[in-house]
Amino acid sequence: MSNNYTIAPRVLIETYGCQMNVNDSEVVLAILSKVGYVLCKEASLADLVLINTCAIRDNAEQRILGRLDFFRLEKKRRPSLVVGVIGCMAERLKEKLLDHPVVDLVAGPDAYRDLPRLLEALRAGDGKQINTLLSHEETYGDISPVRMDPNGVSAYISIMRGCNNVCSYCVVPYTRGAERSRDCDSILREAREAIDAGYKEIILLGQNVDSYKFGEVGFAQLLARVAELSPSVRVRFSTSHPKDMKDEVLLTMAAYPNICKHIHLPVQSGSNAMLEKMRRRHTREWYLERVARIREIMPDCSITTDVITGFCGETEADFEDTLRLFRQVRFDAAFMFQYSERPGTLAQRHYPDDVPPEVKTERLNRIIALQNELSAESNRRDVGREFEVLIEGFSKRSTADLMGRTSQNKACVFPAAGHAKGEYVTVRVLDSTPATLICEVVE
Repeated sequence: MSNNYTIAPRVLIETYGCQMNVNDSEVVLAILSKVGYVLCKEASLADLVLINTCAIRDNAEQRILGRLDFFRLEKKRRPSLVVGVIGCMAERLKEKLLDHPVVDLVAGPDAYRDLPRLLEALRAGDGKQINTLLSHEETYGDISPVRMDPNGVSAYISIMRGCNNVCSYCVVPYTRGAERSRDCDSILREAREAIDAGYKEIILLGQNVDSYKFGEVGFAQLLARVAELSPSVRVRFSTSHPKDMKDEVLLTMAAYPNICKHIHLPVQSGSNAMLEKMRRRHTREWYLERVARIREIMPDCSITTDVITGFCGETEADFEDTLRLFRQVRFDAAFMFQYSERPGTLAQRHYPDDVPPEVKTERLNRIIALQNELSAESNRRDVGREFEVLIEGFSKRSTADLMGRTSQNKACVFPAAGHAKGEYVTVRVLDSTPATLICEVVE
């Protein structure tokens, strides 16, 4: 591989998985920019391709393996192309990924600072490169991410890395390491930079934001400090853990109009037997108490969730408990999945994956059907109401319409009427579907 470029080397970064991976890709771009790389959007133009991966479910990994097969064809055409796999799948599979003929480089989530050295070693002819060491200290807090969409509306900011909960089904603690919170001042600096660059929404990210703690600053204090940077900039966060969701956070949300009134609160199951086996460290009763407290403090707050069907040993009675919880809470929306056994997790080591695939699928379809009814009901309640909406861009169906979100994170579609991405507008809801509020702009 040549050491000389006639133009700056170009990097294509493809990001899969969660919002934290989006922020990680922007950290990677910042690191590579300092050694001369420029971002490109087409594989055919790239000197370096980095695939930032997710390992939370098997189908996510299969999708990435399929993508590597695509780059095998590109590499046949251009043997100088360097292909790297980074992120959670890189951490989980480690050296196994180097067996793939197209992969030159593997780097885990805590090894991004080492990418320039790994790339230099490749150029020097030292063979395939890997660094998957996890860290107890790395937060990338001193790095200002280079935003992948400089004209974007929302800026993602990771406030912590890793997770200490070790839910029995989850691979994240093994791919992202132990939990560590980032210096509050560095978070505020990054948020100020995003606001100065024109971003209209700050989204604070962590595997469990409620357990954020840096010195004397907890999550409620951090949330308030970010909200105070600019009253005209929205603040969102994700994800909350029911066992750590404190009233102090809820009261802070209620006190600041620019903190969005939406909480994503994964329940995973409505059965106490399943919750214990999942090591969720909350009960059905605790969860319902937290929901009641949210609605007492913020009646207009939307609540969304995650749920898994067909976890190890789940009976029909366990699943009925989950359906009953959904009917009781009446979630505004939900992410719903059937259980996917992940190698190395506590569940994989200790519990048989004994719910037949067809039963997992049948239960998933039932809870999707129920949630579609609940989402439709939630959206119908909004017909006739007015909301402030932050415009994110054109509707997927028509460039004559714009799409934006309410504080409650509900998608609104309305005629463009001269408005543009990044503006706040007030809309009136005329109609609804289970997924969308159909609106008009209130002049």
